[in-house]
Amino acid sequence: MNVPSLFHFTFLLRELQTPSWRPWILRKQQFSLPRLPLLQAAGKKNSFNLLGLTEAELKEQFVRGDGPGGQATNKTNNCVVLKHIPSGIVVKCHQTRSVEQNRKLAREILQEKVDLFYKGEDSEVFKEKKASEKKKQEKKRRAKENLERKKHFKEMQQLDKK
Repeated sequence: MNVPSLFHFTFLLRELQTPSWRPWILRKQQFSLPRLPLLQAAGKKNSFNLLGLTEAELKEQFVRGDGPGGQATNKTNNCVVLKHIPSGIVVKCHQTRSVEQNRKLAREILQEKVDLFYKGEDSEVFKEKKASEKKKQEKKRRAKENLERKKHFKEMQQLDKK
């Protein structure tokens, strides 16, 4: 067996073994107290309005990550590439060293992106982003007003001294 076919063979084995984690997660979910959906939106407390994803719609790959980290990053396949087949959206997640945490984060990010893709401006993610932008602009406006007041106050003090 030559080297390229060996790599192809290991890749096929990895694809065949992907669903083997499912029974472990199902067992783990039975013992967990809160009955929250498996795919929650990142940073959201109420993510029940997001579109659900099924495992049949997803294609998952484990690749080597990039960036700082040296040998720990270059030798381990803990970066998760998740593709939503119907929409074609691809998410690459390499935020932690743990494959399981990266898988969970990738699903959360993908769920938000798919929700935004299908619902558009009606999406909860879009509405929350717009609200945070508006809040940030308001905060910036107030800071600018305070700076103007301080400048005006200092000018008035200097005029009073003269």
